[in-house]
Amino acid sequence: MARMKFICDAERCIECNACVTACKNEHEVPWGVNRRRVVTINDGVVGQEKSISVACMHCSDAPCMAVCPVDCFYRTDEGVVLHDKDICIGCGYCSYACPFGAPQFPSNGTFGLRGKMDKCTFCAGGPEPDGSPVEFEKYGRNRLAEGKLPLCAEMCSTKALLGGDGDVISEIFRNRVVRRGKGSEVWGWGTAYGKAPHPDAQAPTEQKS
Repeated sequence: MARMKFICDAERCIECNACVTACKNEHEVPWGVNRRRVVTINDGVVGQEKSISVACMHCSDAPCMAVCPVDCFYRTDEGVVLHDKDICIGCGYCSYACPFGAPQFPSNGTFGLRGKMDKCTFCAGGPEPDGSPVEFEKYGRNRLAEGKLPLCAEMCSTKALLGGDGDVISEIFRNRVVRRGKGSEVWGWGTAYGKAPHPDAQAPTEQKS
C-alpha cells in the first residue's frame, strides 16, 4: 500500500500562498488556525531567498503521537497521522513536540482559552464515517476517500508542493534535481521520514525519432 508523504520543492515555490488558501477554503478551517503556511528563509537576501510550504508531514515516527497523554493520535494504513478531537484535551504537548509547528489551537473567548487541537489531515478526514457531515464539521473534507490527493498540492501552480505516494513523489523530485543540476535539499524530509531522497540516478534521456 502507498505511504503518503509531502515534498516541497524550494526551487519552485513562489510564495503565492495558493496552498494555504485552498486548504482553508476546502475544509472551512476555523478562524485563527492555519493548517498550512508558507515560510520564507533568508527573506530579502539576494540569491539566497527560498520559500517552502509547511504543514503536518505525517512523520514515520511522529513525536506528537509519543507525547500525547490521552493517545488521541493514530496512523492510517496509508501512513497519514490523524487525531480524534473527541479524545483531545487541548493540553498542547503535541505543539511543543512537533518540529514543524503543525498542531494548531483555536482560541475561544476574550482570554484566548485553548480549544481542541487542529492540524493538516492530508485531506483524509478523521475517525468518523467517510464523507459524513460530522466528519466534515470536525476535520474537513475527506478527499482521499474520494480517490483524490490533497487539494493544497493539486492547487500549487508551479507544482512545488507534491503530495501522494512517497515513492512516486520522491522519484519526481529526483528527476527534477537531475535535470536542473541543483536544489537537491528537501526541507523536512529527513526529519519526518528518516532519509532524504538523493538524485543518484542518471539523467533521463530523450527518445530520438
